[in-house]
Amino acid sequence: MKISTPFILCSTLAAALIAGCHVGPKYTRPEALAPAAYQGADGASTPADKTESIGDLQWNSVFPQPELQGLIREALANNLDLKIAAERVLEAQLQVRITRAQQLPSVDVTASGGGPELPASTFGYNGDPVTMGGLSLSGSWALDFWGAYRKQTEVAREQMLAQEWAKRAVRLSLVEQVASAYLQLRSLDTQLDLARQTLNSRQQSVQLMRTLESHGSIPLSDLRQAEVLLYNASSAVPRMEQQVQQTENALQLLLGKAPGKLTHLDPKALDAPPVTVPVGLPSQLLERRPDIQQVEAQLRAANAQIGIARAHFFPQISLSATEGVGGSSLASFADPASAAGYALGQLVQPIFAGGRIRGQYELSRRQKEEMLLNYQSTILTSLHDVSNALIALRKQRATREEEEKLVHATKDTAQLASLRYQAGAASYLEVLTAETNLFDAQLTYVRAQQNESTALVQLYAALGGGWK
Repeated sequence: MKISTPFILCSTLAAALIAGCHVGPKYTRPEALAPAAYQGADGASTPADKTESIGDLQWNSVFPQPELQGLIREALANNLDLKIAAERVLEAQLQVRITRAQQLPSVDVTASGGGPELPASTFGYNGDPVTMGGLSLSGSWALDFWGAYRKQTEVAREQMLAQEWAKRAVRLSLVEQVASAYLQLRSLDTQLDLARQTLNSRQQSVQLMRTLESHGSIPLSDLRQAEVLLYNASSAVPRMEQQVQQTENALQLLLGKAPGKLTHLDPKALDAPPVTVPVGLPSQLLERRPDIQQVEAQLRAANAQIGIARAHFFPQISLSATEGVGGSSLASFADPASAAGYALGQLVQPIFAGGRIRGQYELSRRQKEEMLLNYQSTILTSLHDVSNALIALRKQRATREEEEKLVHATKDTAQLASLRYQAGAASYLEVLTAETNLFDAQLTYVRAQQNESTALVQLYAALGGGWK
């Protein structure tokens, strides 16, 4: 069908108006609140000239244990929360496509027709099968002269980016959770081994003490004190077994699996992390932390919303046109004389809306201010996260070193108490106290190892590592 004057007229007017102006503020990134250096333990600042950061490394470079790497890979492939976040990104992409369609004209074709009215006295009809009908092509275009539709597309695009950064934040959190749960599991494994070894040793001691007591070589009180040590160790075993199995279930959930057992045998899982860990500059967090990037995308969307609200103060311009043919028979459709068309332009200027337009505009401004405060708060929180992780890493290392010394001291004390008891120079209560202190010190030392390794995981996550 030949496109006639109405469509040409609409296209010409649209081309003249398409270069319309944008209303609303232009986005500029707010001034960063980041200091020159991170605050570490005891008020010490990290060197400001260090630009390298552990946050720039891939997670498999930070966690070299093959067993842990396998768990992280499995979690990244199967975790349901991460899959949900990915689906939300795809949904946001489709929303951008839907919103962007408002900027384009819509074209429709319409065909209509009516059959003959048959007389009641006949069963056949040999006339024209169509008594009336038509075929038309219509188009309409709401011109985006003030940029409202473009701003809506910008909002949808920024919301899509926010969802993308939210997915990366889930990925970062997932790496952190898997690593922390694995370290806890290996710590519980070691504590359970200690409890079982201690239990076995104390069972042998109680058997010996019962033999000695039955022959009158030792008083009954010594036997009862030995049994106290035995029951202290035996009660710890099921408690730790419960924690191991529940931590396995927690890891299986992160892996996207049903509850069940896991392989966790790496003897080097709780090895001390490096003494020196580069952290880079605080300003790098603005680009590396996905939660900061997510909130900034939401801030840009809120800024674009102001433009949408402001555009409603101005006239809305739309164009429409229709071209078609019609008649009382099929033959008349091909007759050029039956063609008809028209074009229509419309301009609507709001005059009174009861304060709705002004209220929407002020609301959008307040929402932007809220998002600005949220952005600044997220940056401040990230700085605190890094500082707390730096403090924890240093102080947990010092705690682990002191706990290691305590284990050596209590082990010597327990051995000396046993020798003194055998020589008759001490009561069995002294042995009981020394061995209880040794068992507690060993468990505390293992937990200190876990806390130090977990502090490195937390520092890595606080610096925004793990999602690239």
